Amino acid sequence: QVQLVESGGGLVQAGGSLRLSCAASGRTFSRYVMGWFRQAPGKERESVSAISWSGSRMYYADSVKGRFTISRDNAKNTVYLQMDSLKPEDTAVYYCAAKATAYSNSYYYQPGEYDYWGQGTQVTVSS
Repeated sequence: QVQLVESGGGLVQAGGSLRLSCAASGRTFSRYVMGWFRQAPGKERESVSAISWSGSRMYYADSVKGRFTISRDNAKNTVYLQMDSLKPEDTAVYYCAAKATAYSNSYYYQPGEYDYWGQGTQVTVSS
């Protein structure tokens, strides 16, 4: 199977920045769409961003558009989420996810579409 490990979370003040990383290991011989999700206390998991295998197609939730940037380095089997201008409402556990795909330029942004999940990393933004 494929294992995903997130890192880079922490505590920052509003307006600050964090860079999350998600490293994949195991059977990574297939093409994978990668996505970022988050879940705040008392709320359901929501899609944050996604990126196609080629890196040419990207999705951002309206709440983070213009502030977050997703990227990937397939040679390192790693996907990143650069988070700038952080707000208290961004506080959540952030998860990365992967879905095998036959297409280089497709992407997905619904949790039920993904096959593999990381353990999550906590992001806390103070006001």
